[in-house]
Amino acid sequence: MPIETLVMVPPILCDARVFNDQIRELGRDHAVMFAPTTFGERMEEIASQILTWAPSKFALAGMGMGGMVAMEMLRRAPERVTRIALINTMAQPDTPETAAAREAQIIAARAGRMEDVMQSELNPAWLAPDTDRPGIMFFLSQMAANIGAEGYVKQTRAMQRRKDQQATLRKIEQPAVVICGQHDGRYSLKRHEFMAELIPNGALKVIDEAGHLPTLETPEAVTQALKDWMRAPLVLR
Repeated sequence: MPIETLVMVPPILCDARVFNDQIRELGRDHAVMFAPTTFGERMEEIASQILTWAPSKFALAGMGMGGMVAMEMLRRAPERVTRIALINTMAQPDTPETAAAREAQIIAARAGRMEDVMQSELNPAWLAPDTDRPGIMFFLSQMAANIGAEGYVKQTRAMQRRKDQQATLRKIEQPAVVICGQHDGRYSLKRHEFMAELIPNGALKVIDEAGHLPTLETPEAVTQALKDWMRAPLVLR
């Protein structure tokens, strides 16, 4: 079996550290590439930029906003993606109400109120009850500081303007897995079940002890799910 490069795309306000465990463990057997999402104000721009960095064929995993970018990458270049993992994300666009509410978050970021932004984007109540919520929130604040206000504004604009990707999911022929935390307070289990049902032969992996950020809450379980997905036989294309 050929060794595939794995491209990993993070949630909003997160850098490569959100995948620390997965990069370390999967990097034993695969080339792993981290792809930031602060290089455009539309999903199409971000996806196009990552596609210029990525090898000719690659496995693709995205979490949160990164999952939305991953779906756009798959829509644009399905022949290049060998397999796809979507972690705690959604395929539908913002509702008009959600898109409008993001304007207040943009204003807060530009005014230097990143703590308010953090509460809106990464609420600790979205994590599993038994998770070290203060520890994870502190870690997230460090990553958010690294992204910065202008990086966040670009990400938020892309979230506001993103397209519905349900048709993209229906066309997936590659090995695909939808991974989610049972306690995700932002993107519900039902939403993930719906996504997995849209994907022909799509698999759903629910992590019972995790919430919205399973790569940090239950890193070993996510890493194992990704290892199993990477071992699934490739579809000849």
